[in-house]
Amino acid sequence: MRPPKTRMEFVRGQNVEVSVKQDGFMGSYFEAKVVSHLQNGIYVVEYKTLVEEHDHSQPLTETVYSKELRPLPPLISVPRFSTNQKVDAFDNDGWWVGVITRKIGGSDGYYVYFETTHQEILYPFSRIRVHQDWVRGKWVLSKKLKG
Repeated sequence: MRPPKTRMEFVRGQNVEVSVKQDGFMGSYFEAKVVSHLQNGIYVVEYKTLVEEHDHSQPLTETVYSKELRPLPPLISVPRFSTNQKVDAFDNDGWWVGVITRKIGGSDGYYVYFETTHQEILYPFSRIRVHQDWVRGKWVLSKKLKG
C-alpha cells in the first residue's frame, strides 16, 4: 500500500520556482515569491523576472497550484560540466532543462541541447547549473545520461 501523497505547504514571502507547463515553456522554471495561500494547494505568486504584459514596471502575479511550485534548489558548486549531463540553463528570464552536448575548447562555454525545442545553444558556465528534481519533498540529482 502506498503512503498518502504529502503536499508541501509554502508560506507567504517564501522564494520558490514555478514550473510552467504551457506550450513553449515546457521544461522551464521561473523564480517567484509566494504572495498568499488561497486554499487547498492554490497560491498566488509574484515572479522575480517576469512582468505584466501591459505594464512592464509591474511584476507578473499569477495563481498556481502547489504541484507547480518547488523551493529554490540548493546551489551545487561544480568545477565543470560533462557531456550528456542534465543541466538547467538561464535564458529568457528562467531556468530551462537541457543536456550538455559539448564544451568550447579553451573557454568557459558549453552547448546545451533542449529536447522540447530541438535547439542547441551556447551558454557561459555562469548561466548553467546542475539540474535537480524535487521528489517527495527532497532534492534529487539527475544522473548523467548514457551516451
